[in-house]
Amino acid sequence: MLIIGIAGGTGSGKTTVVHQIMNELPQTEVGIISQDSYYKETHNLNFDERALINFDHPRAIDFELLVTHLKELKEGKTVNQPVYSFLKHNRTDDTVATHPRKVMIVEGILILANPELRDLFDVKIFVHADSDERLIRRLKRDIAERGRDIDEVLNRYQTTLKPMHQQFIEPTKAFADIIIPNDKYNTVAIDVVRAVIHQKIL
Repeated sequence: MLIIGIAGGTGSGKTTVVHQIMNELPQTEVGIISQDSYYKETHNLNFDERALINFDHPRAIDFELLVTHLKELKEGKTVNQPVYSFLKHNRTDDTVATHPRKVMIVEGILILANPELRDLFDVKIFVHADSDERLIRRLKRDIAERGRDIDEVLNRYQTTLKPMHQQFIEPTKAFADIIIPNDKYNTVAIDVVRAVIHQKIL
């Protein structure tokens, strides 16, 4: 199994890169795991308390479960990936059965910040985008998909997202094998990654 980690700041375009990489690859050979599914469950907190959680700090991620699931997938086992609700700021009772594939793509802002998880990646990718571009994308997404208002998004960006990015996310660029600038469609970098994948699944 080839495990590819794709990191980068919020709104950097990680999902777009994932789709570009998967384009033309057999879907039956490639699986995706999102770090967003592995936010810790917080049933002990009420909604207002959960809304105050710093979701951009490594402490918010259940890395232990994510590492366990990746190891089990490598052993050929099927895992039950959690389902997280950004509207409720908590895990739901649902899970998604995730089957082993020849290639697993793990994507998320903090996946290169955890040494044990990082060691499981055969290829480490960091998607880079300018901070103003990331903020615009985050605004559009959170308002359209997560029911936030503009003041809430901007306040969270200034108080949490920006400082956490500088402290925990940007430094992990140093661990990347490939840095993809996502200001434009980077065909060369994507083709390099695709070539590595094709080598593995042929």
